[in-house]
Amino acid sequence: MTFPIQNPKSKIQNVKAVLFDFGGTLDADGVTWKERFFRLWLAEGEEIPHDRFDRAFYAADDALVGALPPTLPLADTVGRLARGIGKSLGTVDAALPARVAERFCGDASEKLRSSAELFERLSHRYRLGVVSNFYGNLAAVCREAGIGSFLSAAVDSALVGRSKPHAAIFRAALARLQVEPLESIFVGDSPERDMAGARGVGMRHVLLADCAEKANACCCPHDPVIRRLTELEALL
Repeated sequence: MTFPIQNPKSKIQNVKAVLFDFGGTLDADGVTWKERFFRLWLAEGEEIPHDRFDRAFYAADDALVGALPPTLPLADTVGRLARGIGKSLGTVDAALPARVAERFCGDASEKLRSSAELFERLSHRYRLGVVSNFYGNLAAVCREAGIGSFLSAAVDSALVGRSKPHAAIFRAALARLQVEPLESIFVGDSPERDMAGARGVGMRHVLLADCAEKANACCCPHDPVIRRLTELEALL
């Protein structure tokens, strides 16, 4: 389903820094890791109720926080998460998690290349940062994705000790970028974590939404909404 960008002619003024979520934003156009894993699991022929899969995903996700080597690359991170999901679900096919992880990373690689190109263009005009609920290896994953050299801040919840939407993780990013909240914007795919968290510290925010339902879940009446990350430049 397609839907129009909200406020397509409204330029965001006086911006010094642009901050981004990672998962679901830089590696996909608004689709969360949980939803992507679920779709891939179903594509492998394993029928699982959505709520049961959600519980398995969160259990596997929580187990990795702070438990990964800081240099672990994305493919290994995704592989460990997939194995954890499979273990929580009791997946009989032992090779299924590896197949899912490979497809997940293949889908993400094209989006990350596009994001790196976007970062290169934006870096001439803005300070850039990534703020993510991650596992302790965000900086390494950003370097691997080709965006690390353009970042002034890569803020990992596992290292900060606070997760979005908590104000502390956003304030940590602003401090590293040396900007005030109103001088920055935050781009993310979660109304609850990204949009509400940025709003809580006074940052302007842009929602990356893959469906009209999510687009209608904005926390502020006039939030810009984009369908693809490349549409961001038209707002700046």
